[in-house]
Amino acid sequence: MAVNGKLTAPYSESGNKGVDLSGKLGDPVLAAADGKVVYAGAGLRGYGELVIIKHNATYLSAYAHNRKILVKEKDQVTRGQKIAEMGNSDADAVKLHFEIRKQGKPIDPAPYLPKR
Repeated sequence: MAVNGKLTAPYSESGNKGVDLSGKLGDPVLAAADGKVVYAGAGLRGYGELVIIKHNATYLSAYAHNRKILVKEKDQVTRGQKIAEMGNSDADAVKLHFEIRKQGKPIDPAPYLPKR
């Protein structure tokens, strides 16, 4: 999923609505699971170049601060597919901000990440 970077900021209900993972500019960002791209762009302030994937009626995943988006809205993606390149758009450093939303509410993505 996502990148092999180190966790640099954990999830916090009162603050960080996802997790931040470190990496190098251009590192591949991979889809966490199969789904459909419902957003690809830079229209949400604070997220930079953002991809949102709808996995089913319950779950969405979001991938923020990319340098380059490689998918378009309505594209079907598969788990592990490269969807973007890591960057620092609207961020203070190169990182991936990763969120999972369950029925629209942010949840801790840590249990969904591969063991590190």
